[in-house]
Amino acid sequence: MNTHTYPTEAERRKVAAHKLLEARRALHVLRGRRALLGKLLADGTATADDVRAAVELPPDIDPKCLGAVPGALARAGIIRRVGFASTNRAAAHARPVSVWQLADRTAALTWLAEHPDRPDPSPDDDADDEPYLTFPDSPETESPTVTAAGLR
Repeated sequence: MNTHTYPTEAERRKVAAHKLLEARRALHVLRGRRALLGKLLADGTATADDVRAAVELPPDIDPKCLGAVPGALARAGIIRRVGFASTNRAAAHARPVSVWQLADRTAALTWLAEHPDRPDPSPDDDADDEPYLTFPDSPETESPTVTAAGLR
């Protein structure tokens, strides 16, 4: 019996939107992932509120880019969703957010070691030229540059 469930169109659109945000805002997503793992290692659980409080975004960066933070970590089995809670941020109007828990401490520590923080880009930098700022989700989306850089 086939127990595999196929994603709905809404789920496919969400994943595609998160991948686009991730590609455009990779440095901030990286910092969000590091913040999420740090909070999980310290306290056991974390939410988007914790990430939002820990990651300072420039005024021209939409905080929605942080929605891409947990996906790759969850797919890698490093974290898992254990429930939902109401957000503490007034601007978010008490909407539900996922509560995350560490699933694999060793993998989290390895991920942090392999994905150090990066300096803020200078105005002269072109983020599109920085291969370390990409986070491929599957082998078919990996570029040789990213693979050679050891990001997978």
